[in-house]
Amino acid sequence: MKKFTLCLKISLLSAFCVFLCAFSNPETIAQSISSLQKTFTDHYDNSQESDEVKRYELNVTNNGFCRYKRYFNNGKTEYFAFKLSKFKDMDYYGTNTSGKLYIHTKGDDVIVQTYKDRGGDVDSMATQLVIPLKNMEAEDLNLIRDNLNKINAEVLISQKP
Repeated sequence: MKKFTLCLKISLLSAFCVFLCAFSNPETIAQSISSLQKTFTDHYDNSQESDEVKRYELNVTNNGFCRYKRYFNNGKTEYFAFKLSKFKDMDYYGTNTSGKLYIHTKGDDVIVQTYKDRGGDVDSMATQLVIPLKNMEAEDLNLIRDNLNKINAEVLISQKP
């Protein structure tokens, strides 16, 4: 009888855990991407860019890319892009009020393109992307890292056969 009671308790406990997990709301890739985009938009620092930069675009897309484009007053354009699944690590150099976020990739995974430059159009690859940010607290940096890691984990899970 004790064996039956123990098995019954284990079964009920397992069923209860499954019930609780069924109603949990794990964060999806789309939510992580949206949060990453909002953080970059809210904390981007125009003042660190030279006076020659007319405008910029910084987008995190739903298909898992980070794209950063700078337009200069002289017509030159710099374009940087990398697939979020290639994220390796990040560093932040600066203070709470102003600094630069270095996003490192696993290899030469950052596409770098320059248009209308004096030396001509240049296509190359890099291992990091540098984004000027302001008003960054440790929680904001942890949020960026967590979102990038969640996206990486989801991509790895979806790629397994």
